[in-house]
Amino acid sequence: MRVTQSANGITVKAYAGSTGVLLGFNVTEKRRKGLLGFAVERKSGDKKGFLQSALHFPGVEAPAGSLLSTAQSPVQKFRWSDYRVMPGQKLEYTVHPIYGEPKLLDIQDGPTIQIQTAGTDLKGDSVLFNRAAASSQAFSRRFPEVEEELKKAKDKKTVELPPEAKDWLTRGVREQITGFIGKATGAGFALDIAIYEYELADIVEAVNKAHDAGVQVRVVYHAKKNDEQTTLNEENLAHLPDEVKRARVTSKICHHKFIVLSKIVGGKKKPVAVLCGSTNFTENGVYRQANVVHVLNNAAAASEYAELFEFLFAGNDPGATRTRNTDVNPMPTADEPMFIGFSPRSGETDLDYFVSQIDRAKNDLLFATAFQLPDKITTALLGAAHDPVLRFGVQNTASDITGVHADRTALFTAAALLPSGLEGWQKSWLKESKAGQLGNILIHTKIVVVNFTSDNPIVISGSHNLSVPASNGNDENYLVFHGNTDVADCYGVEVMRIYDHYRFRFATKQKGKSAKPPMLTPDDSWTNRYFVKDSLPFRDRMRFSGGKG
Repeated sequence: MRVTQSANGITVKAYAGSTGVLLGFNVTEKRRKGLLGFAVERKSGDKKGFLQSALHFPGVEAPAGSLLSTAQSPVQKFRWSDYRVMPGQKLEYTVHPIYGEPKLLDIQDGPTIQIQTAGTDLKGDSVLFNRAAASSQAFSRRFPEVEEELKKAKDKKTVELPPEAKDWLTRGVREQITGFIGKATGAGFALDIAIYEYELADIVEAVNKAHDAGVQVRVVYHAKKNDEQTTLNEENLAHLPDEVKRARVTSKICHHKFIVLSKIVGGKKKPVAVLCGSTNFTENGVYRQANVVHVLNNAAAASEYAELFEFLFAGNDPGATRTRNTDVNPMPTADEPMFIGFSPRSGETDLDYFVSQIDRAKNDLLFATAFQLPDKITTALLGAAHDPVLRFGVQNTASDITGVHADRTALFTAAALLPSGLEGWQKSWLKESKAGQLGNILIHTKIVVVNFTSDNPIVISGSHNLSVPASNGNDENYLVFHGNTDVADCYGVEVMRIYDHYRFRFATKQKGKSAKPPMLTPDDSWTNRYFVKDSLPFRDRMRFSGGKG
């Protein structure tokens, strides 16, 4: 959902996803003079208050780990985001321009917008993201007791997160999965599950409960000889009878994470919805890695997944699956509102298609990916130096695109953690941890959003890692949307959340190499770079606020 309002020389454009709201600001040249920043006031229900900021004016001291109101420490950017939101939440934002002097601020009236985050039924789609930010200032500030546990623990990976911490980290994703399973309430329903990692107790229990209630449950699961994941899968599937389980043996991996919900009508299955995305059914997947669950409340889409499931459940080998996907599920030759793709397939036609979509970036390109990418994908994401496209992205695996900031000439390394006390001045930052994390995957989404700020965005997302193994070896599924701004808002705002999270770390560590901490500018000179015609900051200001440039 997108809303734009202007008042008193200030413009704000809001992009509301399901778990975040991005605000783009603009100001007339006349009102720019003396501007010290913006105070962002938020109202939700009967609660009203200013958003908070970690940066302060020189001379202002704050206790360790504290934040100040943007009415005291204004936003000195033309883009700001609110990630303390939930799906389906009605919100009101007022953006106040601030003038005066740092010690005597003049907070003036600005535009007010009313907006609602995407709920659980977004034109047939429900798109949810977990917080998955145990390695964050917000987590350390909210759950200090976990840090105490880590200090005492010999093996920090065995630290059990308290229930309230898990609830905060999953942000509804766990409930989205178990709730979807729970829609199958008896013998009139069926659940067909294709899964790589089947471990999380809450999900296993929900499936077992459905089976015991008479739901027709079937499962295709990743399996290999002498494979630890296969052992875990089979242990957690032990409650189900053998005839409803199929081991998917492949030289690569069965990387699916989808569930098809069907109604039984006249003895036949009628698919009604499908749950898919990047989230493995594990502790890491649901709580600690950045992931998405996408529910398609769409019978036609569910049927496509159901047809693939039947093919896999019938025992067709990976070679036959590759032939089937190549022939039955060809890549589109023209834009479709939604394309559902499956791998493996021959000739890397999916990768070539992804490149063709990324190459259409004119305004901006947002991405968050997990693993090493083939050169053609990396080259497409990087683009040409000094081109007019704004590029914001991070990758979990170290590479040329570990962090892209606006332009390929401004790359950065996405730092995972902030230790406390860098160079002695970072007294306001708390020590962070990866409580209970198994492995080093913090970003597990596979998201590309092309031309996010336009009226015709493109979204690519799914289990597919945009890699060669995902193309020609693994069992994968993915979605491509054209022109759906509501879906794009969900994915784009989330990519910017992940990007802001790691870009902030990098900038803080870089600042930590010097003696001076990052501070707010006590005059309007902070705006200068945003008004240099055709510069990247200029384009950032104009595009996110809905202007030209």
